[in-house]
Amino acid sequence: MITVSNLVKYFGARRAVAQVSFDIGRELFVFLGPNGAGKTTTIKMMTGLLKPDSGSVELRGIDIQKNPRAAKALFGLVQEEPVLYEKLTATEFVHFMARLYDVEKIDAEKRMNGLFEIFEINGRSKDLIEDYSHGMKQKISLAGALVHDPEILFLDEPTVGLDPKAARNLKDMLRGLVDKGRTVFMSTHILELAERMCDRVGIIHQGRLIALGTLEELAVQAGKPGASLEDVFLALTGDTGREGLTRYLEEN
Repeated sequence: MITVSNLVKYFGARRAVAQVSFDIGRELFVFLGPNGAGKTTTIKMMTGLLKPDSGSVELRGIDIQKNPRAAKALFGLVQEEPVLYEKLTATEFVHFMARLYDVEKIDAEKRMNGLFEIFEINGRSKDLIEDYSHGMKQKISLAGALVHDPEILFLDEPTVGLDPKAARNLKDMLRGLVDKGRTVFMSTHILELAERMCDRVGIIHQGRLIALGTLEELAVQAGKPGASLEDVFLALTGDTGREGLTRYLEEN
């Protein structure tokens, strides 16, 4: 479903992403990395929001740079900071998203009502988005990304701001979508969430993809068979902050 080939991105003299390549099928793929590692930059290149300096991304065989309209019709995107039209109501925004993807009105209404029920939006669906909390805006963003029933779903820190009930419903929904043959590409800093949900994991560090595989495969690569994802992640990316913490506690 997704083929990423040799992606490179510079910001000035700084190389943010360096020769990143991977293939993803119909699975729940979790993309991990420390702050500043290149996760969001990679996702923006995968979804056409940033143009790579070199390399390519194909979604179901469609190059997103050469045929962006066809490629973008295949996916939904939820960014860490929701991008919404805040002078619209939740209902107006989701209907707008449905029209962008040529969803039949009756299908859009049915899906919207279902998503609003899942995320408990119904009671405020006629309010302007500008009056919502961050968590409510995240729910609206999710509803807008899902209303056209995309084959691929890109999620950058999707649970930030969600209450526990909404986060649990989202996790169950994502697993259900993958079980029905969809592809979910998710970035998160919550390693316990990633460990419970993932089929495979990719770890990016300093712009380079340093690990790719199932949790069991990554644990072996890290020399920690049977370890938790947290232990594997720290072993592969280094934990100089932990060393600093130990010294601080000893000295103070």
